Amino acid sequence: MSKTLTCIGFDADDTLWHNERFFKLTQDRFAALLAPHVDVPDLDTRLMEAERRNIGHYGFGIKGFVLSMIETALDVTDKQVPGAVIAELIAAGQDMLHHPIDLLPHARDAVEAAKAHAPVLLITKGDLLHQERKLAQSGLGELFDGVEIVSDKQVQVYTRIFAPFGGADRAMMIGNSMKSDVVPMIEAGGHGVYVPHDLEWGLEAAEAPVDHPKYNEIVDLGALPEMLAAID
Repeated sequence: MSKTLTCIGFDADDTLWHNERFFKLTQDRFAALLAPHVDVPDLDTRLMEAERRNIGHYGFGIKGFVLSMIETALDVTDKQVPGAVIAELIAAGQDMLHHPIDLLPHARDAVEAAKAHAPVLLITKGDLLHQERKLAQSGLGELFDGVEIVSDKQVQVYTRIFAPFGGADRAMMIGNSMKSDVVPMIEAGGHGVYVPHDLEWGLEAAEAPVDHPKYNEIVDLGALPEMLAAID
């Protein structure tokens, strides 16, 4: 086991399995549904503004996304959007809730390699039932020593989660979100490992703390074992 790390956390969506691509496909479908009724050049921006406003009401995940699409559709059409379009948006959200789980390359090997160093936790945010279903279907559930599904990822959340494992300052968080997985973990005193994904939700963007000694970036999860060995 690791002499340095006492616990290693993994993000789920777009770190271990694909997720954002389903949001992107649905957002494209949203634009296509509205196109016959209204021309909105900044539709993506309007939708993101609605998502930002609604996070505090609905939290993260598909349900909030669907409600934000409906709100945006009503807004840009001055409440004239046909009921059939609203029905299509609801159906699109239901499709998203049942999309298959497709693991990212090296996901299982990375979790197994981390587990050889320290206890491993899955730390994700979003809808409780949906995240539990995805974990069950991923086939990775038995590898984790604990699962935390949280409403948001902030310094105090990481401090609480890692406290029973020797504290955040001796822990590591691995994920694709600079804003949620990396920056707050480093601010909590721990190691933050950034694993870029091709698609990034605009609300998860943040500046990388590249000069911080506990910041690491790897090209994909296949590079994690070597990085862990270097830290030890």
